[in-house]
Formats: sequence, structure tokens, C-alpha cells
Amino acid sequence: MLDQETIWKSFNALQSANTTQQFLHKCYKELNVTDPEKRAFENCYPFIYYLEHGQNYYQLAKQATTSIKPVLLFYGMVQLLKACLLTVDPQYPESTSVLAHGVSTRKRKKQSYEFFQDEVKVQKNGLFTHFSERMFNVNHLEGEKFTMGVLLKKLPEMNNLFSLHYSEIVSVTIGGGKDQMLHFPVKLADHFHMTDRRFKDYILTSIPSPLLVDKGNEEKHEAFSFSISNTKRLTPLTCSPILYHFYDQSYYFPKDRDQVFHFPEIMVHYLLLYNLSMISRYETEWWSELLHSYSSNDYPFIQQFLSLTTDKVPYLVYLFLEEKIGFSF
Repeated sequence: MLDQETIWKSFNALQSANTTQQFLHKCYKELNVTDPEKRAFENCYPFIYYLEHGQNYYQLAKQATTSIKPVLLFYGMVQLLKACLLTVDPQYPESTSVLAHGVSTRKRKKQSYEFFQDEVKVQKNGLFTHFSERMFNVNHLEGEKFTMGVLLKKLPEMNNLFSLHYSEIVSVTIGGGKDQMLHFPVKLADHFHMTDRRFKDYILTSIPSPLLVDKGNEEKHEAFSFSISNTKRLTPLTCSPILYHFYDQSYYFPKDRDQVFHFPEIMVHYLLLYNLSMISRYETEWWSELLHSYSSNDYPFIQQFLSLTTDKVPYLVYLFLEEKIGFSF
């Protein structure tokens, strides 16, 4: 697992106009962009500045109190995403419509407000819609709503808190990060109310990488096992609906069928940080009471998420750029 220092040093390695220009030129040639050399020259400095600006926000966030940390982390993430966008969209920002956040939330919270039930709504235009389409080919999100509870369940690093506070098993481990085998517990088929054959077909059609059925463990009635094709390996960046645990370096699968949908994890972090940054700025009374009263289960979830996203988002951005460059940098 790459540590934070290594990740930021890797970003610093791109702080060379000549190297970055060559990198962007390679990206634009692959996209068949008209006059890729000119576009690469125009975008090399914005790319460098976005990475630098993002790093500054993250460094400040590490030193900041929890009360303002969501704002710093959200805008740090925004800067890193803008750098990523320049590798797939040489004209970014082509219009002012993509500069908006792209999501909205209810600014005035109800008196009986509960963070887990709070939701964000995806707008037609804005950064969220734009990077979801350009970076991950996720389309048609306009009008979709996501609750904080649903989003937190997409982060396997939060499993311990769901187990401790709600006695709930949110997702189950199915393989190691470098293991080219996935093992789905047989009991998942019962939990999904599927026959064994229907469940295997469901897995084969739900996972983005080509899988081959391995009947070794199935004969022992322990697990449905699949080997991952070498042609398109799973990565933490694009494994959705499979979940990647950053600290365990292992893959998980949702226990709830409603959670099995394609939604790359960077999008999860964006929505959670957006809402937390809005709460931090506009719901000062509720936010302050949460941070000082310890009277809600929301507090440990938010604290653990803020710690996680500080580590994981730069790592996911690194993976995105590594894929574009073609090797570890």
C-alpha cells in the first residue's frame, strides 16, 4: 500500500512543465484531439497548479480542527479532480456550467435531523456530473438522490462502526488486493434470495472484470469462487460494485442487494464531503453540538470517514493518473 508521503511525492514528480506537457500530449493523442501538442502546452501549467493547490488543501486539513476539516478536504479533492479531468477533457472548463458543484442538499435541516437520512441530489450540470461521465463513464445521474447512510455503506473501512453501533454486517470480504481469485460466501445466495445458479450468473454480470468460475470451493459448499481474467484486472479505482478496503488491501462485496450498483468510490467521497462541507458552513449550531456533545452515533462515523478520505482520495487519484501514464510514477 502506498503511504501518503509516497503519493504526494509522486504528484510532485509531475511538477515539470516539460514532463507534464509530454504526458498530456500522450493523453490527447489517444483521444484523437485536434492539435494535441497545442492543447498539451495550454494545459500543462493548469494541471500542475491543480495538483499543487490540492496538496495545499490536504496539508492544511491535517493541521485543522474537525470543525473546518470537511471544507478543506472537499476543495482539496475538487482540485485533484480538475487535474484528472484535464487528462480526459482538454477543453475543461469549456463553460461555466461545469464549475458548479453539480449536487445540492437541503440547507436548512429539520429539527429532528439525522445525518444518516440526510440526502444529496445530483444536478444536471456541474463538476460531479462532468467528472462522473468523463472519468468513469457513469451517465444519467440527474435527479438521483443518495442518503449519507447508503454512501457510508459503500466504504468497507466503516464496517467496524456499523457492526459496533448497529450490529449490522454491511459487506463481506471476498479476496485480497493482489489475489486473482474472488470467493463469495455461499450464504450470500440465500441472503439475496437466489438459487446458486442464479447467484453465479448475477455475479458474472455485475462485476466489471471478466470472471471464470472455479468449482473447487463450491464442491465443499464453502464459497462460489471466480478467477479474474488477466485481460482486465480488478483495480480499487474501477472495481465497483465490489468495494476496496484501503487499509486491509482486500476486496469486499455488499451484503445488501440494494447496494450492488455501479458507483466508483471517488464519487462516494465527493458526495459525502460536499454535504459535510455544507453542514460545516451553514449548520453551525448542529455541527458544533455534534462535535462537542458526543450524544450521537453520527460523530464516530464522521470522524472515521474524515480520517479515511484524507488517505484514500489521493490514493485513488494516483491510481487514475498512473493508469493514464501507463506505469508507476
